[in-house]
Amino acid sequence: MKETIKLAIIGYGQRGKGLLTGILTTMAEMDIEIVGVCDFYEDRAKAAAEYVQDKLRTTPVCTTDYRELLQRKEIDAILIFSAWESHIQIAIDAMNAGKYVGMEVGGAYSLEDCWNLVRTYEKTGVPCMLLENCCYGRREMMALRMAEEGLFGEIVHCSGGYCHDLREEIVNGESLRHYRLRNYQKRNCENYPTHELGPIAKILKINHGNRFLSLASFASCAKGLNEYAARVKGADSPLARIPFAQGDIVTTVIRCAGGQSITLTLDTALPRPYSRAFTVRGTKGMYAEDTDSVFLDGVHNADDFHWKKQWGNAVKYEEQYDHPLWQEYKKNICGGHDGIDWLVFRAFIDSVKAGTEVPIDVYDAAAWMCISTLSENSIALGGIPVSVPDFTSGRWICS
Repeated sequence: MKETIKLAIIGYGQRGKGLLTGILTTMAEMDIEIVGVCDFYEDRAKAAAEYVQDKLRTTPVCTTDYRELLQRKEIDAILIFSAWESHIQIAIDAMNAGKYVGMEVGGAYSLEDCWNLVRTYEKTGVPCMLLENCCYGRREMMALRMAEEGLFGEIVHCSGGYCHDLREEIVNGESLRHYRLRNYQKRNCENYPTHELGPIAKILKINHGNRFLSLASFASCAKGLNEYAARVKGADSPLARIPFAQGDIVTTVIRCAGGQSITLTLDTALPRPYSRAFTVRGTKGMYAEDTDSVFLDGVHNADDFHWKKQWGNAVKYEEQYDHPLWQEYKKNICGGHDGIDWLVFRAFIDSVKAGTEVPIDVYDAAAWMCISTLSENSIALGGIPVSVPDFTSGRWICS
C-alpha cells in the first residue's frame, strides 16, 4: 500500500475550488500531494497553481490541456471537476493512460458515452469512481443499514431528487462561466440524477441482484428562469425573453427488475428550500428525509394523523443504526457538505493507496448517469417508457 499518492485536479470552477481549498488541503497534510492542476480557462488554472504553491508549499504542473497531465508518470490519479460535458471523455483518456479516476457527478449526454466508459474500464482494468457524495450522507447510510437489517421489511418504493433553487447560479452563468446555463438553454431532461439515485441504488442493490429496467420522464413548462431573469436583469434581457428548454420540474419514474419503483424529481428553477426528498418505503415502515422521521408499523400507527409530533424522530435511531462509517469518522470529519465530501474522497483515496477497486464503479456510474439522456428521450417522445441498458451484460444477476 502506498503511504502517499500524487493527484492532479482538472477543473477549478466553483466546485473544484471549493474542494481544493477545503478537504483536499486538509488531506494534503495527511496522505496526498497535489502535483498537477488544469482548467480550460488559463486564469483559473493559474489561480489553482498559485493556491497550491501558497498553501501547500509545492509547485504543481499547471496547464489548460489535461492531456499533458495524463502523460506525467508520477501522477497516480486524476480528479475531474470540470464541466458536465467533459467528464466522461476525460475519464476515458485517464483510464487509457493508466490513472485512477475520481469523477464528479453529472448526467450523461448519450448512451454511447456510458458504454465507452464501461468498455474502457473492461479493456484497461483501471478503476473509475463516480464521486457521488450523497451515498455517504448520514441519513442515507442509516437508512441503508435499516433496510439491510430488515427494519422496513421488503422495500417496495424509493424516491428522491435534487430540489435546490439554482436560479441565481443559472441566470448568472455567463459571468460565472458556469455550464448549467447552456444546459438549461439547450436540454430538457433529468440533468442531475445521481444525488439520490445513488443512495437508492445502493439500497435496492442495483447491479448486484437487481437493475433498472425502464423509465418514463415528464417535464413541466419552463417559466421560473425567465421570470427571475426579468426581475434581476431587466425585461429586455435575452435571458428574460428567450425560452429555456429545461422544464422547471422534471419527474422520472424508474421500474426495477426486482419489482420496485423509483421516483426522481429535478426541481431547480423555482423558489424553494433545499431538499433531496429522500424516502424509503417498505412493507414494515419507512424513512422520510423532509421530516427526518421513521415510521414503523405497530410502533407509530397511533400518530398517523398527528405525525408532526414525530418529526425529527430519526435521531432516536442513530445509536442503533448509524452506519459504521459514520460511527468511525463522525469525530474526525471536516468540511464539505456536512462531511459527505470528506467520506467520498476518503473512500477514493484509500482505494488508490491500496490499489483496489472503488466503491462506486463504472457500472454504477453508467447506470446512474444514463438516466439523463434516457429522460431526455422520454420527454421528447411525450413521456413514453424507454429501456435502460444493462451495462453489466448480465453479471448483475449473480453479482
